[in-house]
Amino acid sequence: MSENKLSVRLELKNQKIRSEFEQIISAIGDFLIKNQDNKSYCDLLILEIDENISNELDLVRNLKDSGAVREVFLTSAHTEPEVLIKALRSGAKEFFKQPINREEVAASIQNLKEQVKDIKVVPFKTKNGTIITIMGSKGGVGTTTVAVNLAASLKEANNDKSVVLIDMNFNFGEVQVFLDLKTSFNWGELAKNITRVDSTYLMSILKEHSSGIYVLPSPTDFYGVNQATPEIMEQILGLIKKEFDYIVIDNGQSLNLISQKILEISDVIGLVSVMSLPCLRNVSRLSDTFRKFGYVHGDKLRIIMNRYHKNTVLTIDEAEKAIKQKISWLIPNDYNTAMTSINQGKLLSQVSKRADISLSFSELAASILGKKKEVKNQKKSFWRWSAASL
Repeated sequence: MSENKLSVRLELKNQKIRSEFEQIISAIGDFLIKNQDNKSYCDLLILEIDENISNELDLVRNLKDSGAVREVFLTSAHTEPEVLIKALRSGAKEFFKQPINREEVAASIQNLKEQVKDIKVVPFKTKNGTIITIMGSKGGVGTTTVAVNLAASLKEANNDKSVVLIDMNFNFGEVQVFLDLKTSFNWGELAKNITRVDSTYLMSILKEHSSGIYVLPSPTDFYGVNQATPEIMEQILGLIKKEFDYIVIDNGQSLNLISQKILEISDVIGLVSVMSLPCLRNVSRLSDTFRKFGYVHGDKLRIIMNRYHKNTVLTIDEAEKAIKQKISWLIPNDYNTAMTSINQGKLLSQVSKRADISLSFSELAASILGKKKEVKNQKKSFWRWSAASL
């Protein structure tokens, strides 16, 4: 009858405490204690927190929000009032001070069992996220602006979809600055600790933005960068795909081995350009290179024309002729809104929700999600993605 048992995972560093919890859970019955290496969905996570309290409570929130656990019980030798308050605010259901009171623990676990006994246990399903990599045809074309606002617009268009934004700029990426986000962690931590990387560790590294998207910044020093290899990044992205519906990557302008691997495993590559001959020449060269090395096929490569205005010297038809392919999306030029957004660390929609540039990202997200939406100020709706393909 193991299929009817509730699953429990014990993340306890103190072996004596672990043994006590195991004895209590076994005595109650109808619970299956998962192997320590099994990081899949569980009905109950019992987590021990230490002096690194803030990061561990962020982990609790992330696990709850992502649906990776049903309930969380916390235990700690730290029992200061502020710790208890923070623990309960994190979404944890119970907090047990150490040494634990066995009767109190047993009563809480029994109560959980009674509460969920009539609820059908639905196994947690891993996702198979879509990787959308945004790359610039050259520096200064607005690659980070596109990546940041596309990620946020996807979340805004469908709050049920989970979105993560990854900064893969190797020369000190700016995603954190664009979002006014402060975090001590980055993908260099994952690369350095690849043997430890699982869904729990991943969610502890990610930082949630107020928009609802999760952010994985780039390293702030070369040490983290040097730990990465194409194989490690493929492993990390493989895990992230299981946790999120959409993975938006700011790939900058780099074409190193890691960037090439990312381009290879991406579902869509958005190549950002502006209406200038140097950029269009780069677009043409990059497109040819991508196809030569097998990074793109079919309509995997999409050309995003940023800072577009109708009175440009080059017409859209002339630009498409120069790059020998269709332009996939036009983002209107709005210098004031864009610079205000960057300087204030806000999304475009937070600066001016009704501005054409904000509406353009909203419409782009809707078309990616397969939603019907009137497209304004665009040559046409270029993103030909069916909902079934996502």
